[in-house]
Amino acid sequence: MPEERIKKILSLLEKAYPDAKLVLHYKNPLELLVATILAAQCTDERVNKVTEILFKKYQTAKDYANTKPEVFEQEIRSTGFYRNKAKNVIACCKELVGKFNGKVPDNTEDLVTLPGVGRKTANVLLGNVFGKQAIAVDTHVLRISRRLELAKSNDPDKVEAELCKVIPQGKWTRSCLVLGTHGRRTCIARKPLCSVCVVEKLCNSADKTYGSK
Repeated sequence: MPEERIKKILSLLEKAYPDAKLVLHYKNPLELLVATILAAQCTDERVNKVTEILFKKYQTAKDYANTKPEVFEQEIRSTGFYRNKAKNVIACCKELVGKFNGKVPDNTEDLVTLPGVGRKTANVLLGNVFGKQAIAVDTHVLRISRRLELAKSNDPDKVEAELCKVIPQGKWTRSCLVLGTHGRRTCIARKPLCSVCVVEKLCNSADKTYGSK
């Protein structure tokens, strides 16, 4: 893949979305950890509505660890798959209390040992609250990476590895946020808005819609 093409794509997207950032609301690593677990197969906007209330009640890992599953399930019910999410959040926080003194670890090795935490969640934390370079492949980043031929795989972990090879390490976190924002605002799943896309001329996707510039 030509390096110049990738640089141009990232540059155009960076200029188009200077305000690119996580949609999830959080004030600390624990809040982002819980929000990201709840965001699985749920919109960030819905999660934000739930956590606006949740974060006032639960402020430490111990708070979550000591809550009753049946109570927590109802508090997060609207995020979908609430039983499994409640199980993961409570178990995750029990691990934080038991092994990490209630603190969210700042490295991949420890993060992925936590219940409900995979590489995507770990990278969201590393890149956005711990100041480390990381690529978190959510549904938007996955879709955009494939459409722009930055990656070929359908597996998020493999796409992460592919992107790490073609995007300079110093730009991993920022590029991930920009790609995700592009996916939410312009290159949407159905009928992407190609007519207003800043990288339309660099895109060869079969998903392109008619009427593009």
